[in-house]
Amino acid sequence: MRKILILFAFTLFLVSCKKEVVISPITKDAFRFNQPEQFSSPHYNFENNPLTEKGFELGRYLFYDPILSLDSSISCSSCHAQAHGFADHNIPLSKGVDKKFGTRNAPALMNLAWSTSFMWDGGVNHIEVQPLVPLTSEHELGETMANLVIKLNKNSFYKKKFKEAFGVETINDQKLLHALAQFTSMLISSNAKYDQVMAGKTSFTNQEQQGYELFKAKCANCHTEPLFTDYSYRNTGLESNFKDIGREKVTQDPADRGKFKVPTLRNVEFTYPYMHDGRLFNLEQVLTFKSNGIQDSPTLDTSLKNGLNLSKEEQQAIIVFLKTLSDYTFIGNPMYAEPVIQ
Repeated sequence: MRKILILFAFTLFLVSCKKEVVISPITKDAFRFNQPEQFSSPHYNFENNPLTEKGFELGRYLFYDPILSLDSSISCSSCHAQAHGFADHNIPLSKGVDKKFGTRNAPALMNLAWSTSFMWDGGVNHIEVQPLVPLTSEHELGETMANLVIKLNKNSFYKKKFKEAFGVETINDQKLLHALAQFTSMLISSNAKYDQVMAGKTSFTNQEQQGYELFKAKCANCHTEPLFTDYSYRNTGLESNFKDIGREKVTQDPADRGKFKVPTLRNVEFTYPYMHDGRLFNLEQVLTFKSNGIQDSPTLDTSLKNGLNLSKEEQQAIIVFLKTLSDYTFIGNPMYAEPVIQ
């Protein structure tokens, strides 16, 4: 009888431990910046913003809270959904406050600690500054930083959270941006099938291998492994008369007309539609366009002057390979999910 009771008690202990792990999206080890072995050193180093559990937790609360918008109607997550690789909900353009639409597709958010610049035109060069654009844009959250700080200082929940995270009695815009940077810099995607293959833990199918070889020959010049972007700006031939001049708006250099940042292809299966304005809805349209839809212009990237010239079979093989970049542990990671405010 005593053995049975001991076994029962031990079973309860195991169940309770398992439950605690399952329901808690945050673990003690989660807040070390775990650099994937296959990635280079990150650009962002947390030197002036040391990563902490409380800082990350605060950033996560803020990311999902519509209090950041002018009318408390939308949050960062409204246009950056985890299920879609932190891109928008598969729509070309996002709707901000007052039902105003932006002019560019909401980019996916992942592996941002390796990025040297942000936005489609590279108009922001630091992850801690990047949120200023969506927070204050009239087409996005539409708020002012001054009013946002006032709102947060009147909120007892956030007063407590900022004090826990940063030891401050009064919330300021710098700490707000630091908290958001702690959350977004931790959105690391590095566990797709591709990564497992590269680590020797599994193998590509024949079609995936064919697609990988074609990808290396036709696409890797811009979408460089393992982050699948080289962070450059390129004119990919969408048009010759530009409605959006892209990078030129930032540099004021006509040589940058129609150039946009090369996006990562990680989780590309989930982040449609594609291109800076979301005009191409699926990967089939993207590969067809890259093969025979390129429009010439003075700033067109030289690698696309003659198109990629891919057969339908080759296009499909590349698409099959691109789906090996889908990281289901990333889009399903509870650590990144919307928190419940107690």
